[in-house]
Amino acid sequence: MPEQTNDAKKSLLRIVPVFLLALLSFSLYSLHGQERAEKPAYQETAGKILEKGLREEQAFVLLEKLTNIGPRLTGSTQAAAAVELMRQEMQALGLDEIHLEPIRVERWVRGEPEEAKITSTLAGIIPLSISALGGSIPTPKEGIAAQVLEVKSFEELKRLREKARGKIVFFNRAMDRSFIDSFHAYGQAAEQRVSGAVQAARAGAVAALVRSLTLREDDFPHTGLMNYEPIFRRIPAASISTKGANLLSDLLKKDPNLKIDLKLSCRQLPPVGSHNVVGQISGSEKPNEIILMCGHLDSWDLGSGAHDDGAGCAQAVEALRLLKELGVKPKRTIRAVMFMNEEFGGSGGRDYASSKDRKKEIHLAAIESDRGGFLPFGFGVGGGQQALKSLQRWEYLFKPLGMFWIREGGGGVDISPLAKKGAVLIGLVPESHKYFDFHHSAKDVLSAVHPRELELGAIAMAIFAYVIAQEGI
Repeated sequence: MPEQTNDAKKSLLRIVPVFLLALLSFSLYSLHGQERAEKPAYQETAGKILEKGLREEQAFVLLEKLTNIGPRLTGSTQAAAAVELMRQEMQALGLDEIHLEPIRVERWVRGEPEEAKITSTLAGIIPLSISALGGSIPTPKEGIAAQVLEVKSFEELKRLREKARGKIVFFNRAMDRSFIDSFHAYGQAAEQRVSGAVQAARAGAVAALVRSLTLREDDFPHTGLMNYEPIFRRIPAASISTKGANLLSDLLKKDPNLKIDLKLSCRQLPPVGSHNVVGQISGSEKPNEIILMCGHLDSWDLGSGAHDDGAGCAQAVEALRLLKELGVKPKRTIRAVMFMNEEFGGSGGRDYASSKDRKKEIHLAAIESDRGGFLPFGFGVGGGQQALKSLQRWEYLFKPLGMFWIREGGGGVDISPLAKKGAVLIGLVPESHKYFDFHHSAKDVLSAVHPRELELGAIAMAIFAYVIAQEGI
């Protein structure tokens, strides 16, 4: 009996390890299967888009072609060349429904000469770096020579109204460096560029000079659009570099009677025809429901519009290329639109939204890239909390890109008219601290853009557009 018991024990000891090994293998298999079953949605597709984009960096290749055209001021021959280039690029990718949509645009040209100089009994003659603001009228051919009134705000100008008559009003309000979001600082200071000439004319001034909207002190003036009002006399308006603004301000303290000689040759020409450029990957199930990605083709004429907004155009087309070449078949249509005339009035976005072609379309979402081609941080979403919460569930897809949030605050000039048609507006939000170093200046050129950062923005747009095309909002 004891002998039999020992044999049974030995048999049991041999069986137990085999059983435990089998149990462990089954458990691991079950866990592995569970992990596969619970793998987050779209993670594999997002990974493929990321890998392909970083390996090929084709957004920068396209941006180089676009910036080689030169500045693309609305209505210019370069702007027309950009339209044709993007049409050809979309055709080469084999996209669907490639076409041009006609619009009317303003035509303003800078002209030469464009110059300013200080004449001071203390400092002599000192040239200033200036740039006419978009839409400004010219000075008389002989120029304007006048004393200068420096102000920091419209409120200060109202208090000093009697001193402004017959002078050049110098708006010297700097962007507020304390804001972490440079766009916030820009928004607060931009009124002096947009409406400074109106307020100066209202006070009886003969011209307006505006401090450039940048956080850097350099000798590069930054241009941009300004407005007139019919009830006030039109006066010439120009921006002055931040270095020049600081110099002028310092000299005015020592020599308040100094004069500035200003000469501008800009002029307004009759409106001309131009186009938005459209291409897409048509939806397999709901082709009339659109997920739009966009940038704007026009730029200012001092640089080549690399960040503003060649980058957004290159990213939108690159996003479609990534999806097309990966063989992705979206349920809804993913469309790229290269808008024209964002800088000079926004008629491209308005005309697109009101086109008869939109009557059979439902724009579910519109993603705009118009903050430069810098490292993407996240997405801003407009349209209320319900849309925001719905889209926030996809945040995990962007963490491998170094993007960690989807938050409130989407929109853009070109896509804003689509909000009235029910579209959820989304903005790609890159790092913003360097943007206004280049914005609307001669420094906005291809060398200011990093290929990898630019590509990451395109990758993010491709992933987001595809997920929304599959899942809706």
